[in-house]
Amino acid sequence: MRGTARAFSRETLSLIETRMRKIAEGIAAGMGASASLDFRMIFPPLVNNADAAHFIAECAAELVGAENVDRAGNLTMASEDFAYMLEHRPGAYIQIGNGDGEGGCEVHNPGYDFNDAALTLGASLFARLVEKKLARV
Repeated sequence: MRGTARAFSRETLSLIETRMRKIAEGIAAGMGASASLDFRMIFPPLVNNADAAHFIAECAAELVGAENVDRAGNLTMASEDFAYMLEHRPGAYIQIGNGDGEGGCEVHNPGYDFNDAALTLGASLFARLVEKKLARV
């Protein structure tokens, strides 16, 4: 069997691994068999720094208006290698957004169609982040 386990912290992932191992081995033993678990953490949980996320949201609000910045979006259990960077440096992973029109669904969906108009918004946001960050130095 194969599967994916995701969590919002390394501690929870460790607990999932421990419990999955005990359950698999226990059920197998109860049936007179054996089981082993090959649990691999491909990417750690991605945890944004609160200050960095706030800073990015403020910059985005300056560009597109506060009403167009979703600061209370649902947590997601995305599998993302950027998590490794966030374990060493404060930062935040954000989603620019694709809009609600045609193709406006989440990625990894057959109906997804990247909205090219979002490129200018993303580039403007990154430029604004740099301007504001450098102004603080």
